[in-house]
Amino acid sequence: MLLMNTSWRIGGLAAIALFAALVSGCATRNTSPAPVEDRGRQGPTASAPAAPVAAPSAMPSTAPVAPASSAVMVSSLPAATVTVPVKNAEFAGQPGYHTVRPGDNLLRIGLEYGQRSKDIATWNDIANPNRIEVGAVLRVLPPVVSTAVATRTAVATASLPPASTRTAVAVTPAAASSPADTDISFAWPAQGTIIANFDGERALGIDIAGKLGDPVLASADGQVIYAGAGLRGYGNFIIVKHNNTFLTAYANNQTLLVKEDQLVRKGQKIAEMGKSDSDRVKLHFEIRRLGKSIDPAKMLPKL
Repeated sequence: MLLMNTSWRIGGLAAIALFAALVSGCATRNTSPAPVEDRGRQGPTASAPAAPVAAPSAMPSTAPVAPASSAVMVSSLPAATVTVPVKNAEFAGQPGYHTVRPGDNLLRIGLEYGQRSKDIATWNDIANPNRIEVGAVLRVLPPVVSTAVATRTAVATASLPPASTRTAVAVTPAAASSPADTDISFAWPAQGTIIANFDGERALGIDIAGKLGDPVLASADGQVIYAGAGLRGYGNFIIVKHNNTFLTAYANNQTLLVKEDQLVRKGQKIAEMGKSDSDRVKLHFEIRRLGKSIDPAKMLPKL
């Protein structure tokens, strides 16, 4: 009995010693944390521990660093300006040239200077008469060759070798008028009562009342330089050029009876009275001297 108790005690002590050894072994294992799996990575290194982040270097970086406000500085710079040269700009304000204003078109400019719009387009190499730029400088008098310059050029050219064909000719605007241009006797273009007088600002002519279809007559001999409806407020109208000084305009007609370039005689029926682009039947009649509107009542015979 004593032997058995002794053996049990020895075995128990051995078991206790073995358990203590096991606990001690566990205590000496590597206590570093288990690696954390990065599920965002792919490949064999997905489960490897993240590499340690190096501490910032104490040495300053040699790469230049842009100032924080550089983006604002760049965006605040003015945009590049592109200047488009204007043809004939050096002649702006000189006689024989017109600087295009807002609302201008070739027809209105022609009426102002007593020229046909297609001639102004030709003199200025305008391919599309419906498109002119504000600020453009246009020639509004026909170019002519200076006789004196042409003679000197001919003499100089005569001494050149036969193979040379180059000549130089000075081109200047034609003279606006001559003394004979002012000798015109105007006749009344229609029979009726004057219902609107000339004021030189809003009313650039006179309005003559009448009935639909009443005859409209040429006020003097001349050539039709426009027949159409291309100017707002004038309806179907005609412009007759009498010389380099005077032209007449006949507006708000019902029917036009002449065509552009046609020669007309004083008293010839050129249209029928109407109310195109107007609120009533009437003839709007203008006389222009060198393109400037003048009072027709002062140029027509007394009734």
